[in-house]
Amino acid sequence: MTAPPPDDCLARNDWICGDYLSTRRQILLDAVAQHLQLTVTSVALGLLIAVPLALLARRRRWTLGPVLGITTVIYTIPSLAMFSLLLPVYGLSATLVVVGLALYSLTLLVRNILAGLDGVPAEAKEAARGMGYGPMRQLLTVELPLALPAAMAGLRIATVSAVALTTVGAIVGYGGLGNLIYAGMNAFFKAQVLTASVLCVIIAVVLDLLLLGAERLLTPWRRAGRKARPRARATGGARSRRPLTASGRRA
Repeated sequence: MTAPPPDDCLARNDWICGDYLSTRRQILLDAVAQHLQLTVTSVALGLLIAVPLALLARRRRWTLGPVLGITTVIYTIPSLAMFSLLLPVYGLSATLVVVGLALYSLTLLVRNILAGLDGVPAEAKEAARGMGYGPMRQLLTVELPLALPAAMAGLRIATVSAVALTTVGAIVGYGGLGNLIYAGMNAFFKAQVLTASVLCVIIAVVLDLLLLGAERLLTPWRRAGRKARPRARATGGARSRRPLTASGRRA
């Protein structure tokens, strides 16, 4: 005769367990806080490096190939190898994870910033020069704002990628939710693995939505353009349906 299953979902080692959330709440909050700190810091550092690199590659075209080539090579390095290469410099620290993730974000950020700058209409730059704008003022007030949508697309991808890659930092003890996933896999603790994984997905979605909202706030002219196009189509359609008069003109 087999014994009945225990009533406690922790004892049964269920994948979904409310008791795990209630008994490990502070542990989960600390892991989420560390995960967010590592992700945001690394992406911010990557952005601080990527913007000057993109501007350099755009101003001095002979640097374009080396900049894109080096950042692409860095992106292809496996995360374990990257942390091993940085270990002698930063040791077992959070800085090791932050620098590694920042380096990974460079190729996404640099390419999208360059794509945005190259996509600025020539007539906009000519109009700025005609108004007496110098190179720096033109860059800050005309080119960078118009390049913002492409740059933000790269920033969103880099941020979501950083959320996922942060978990690898568990190998040095600074992986945020990755620490819980790693420990849960070793102990085959189902609820811990699933909960930490779901929280990673939630963090990625929330950060992506926040960046999307920031992009819409920073580019109000795009919303105005989308609203104007349907109105123009509606006006044109209504005008085309007017009957012709005897003179051949529309009423």
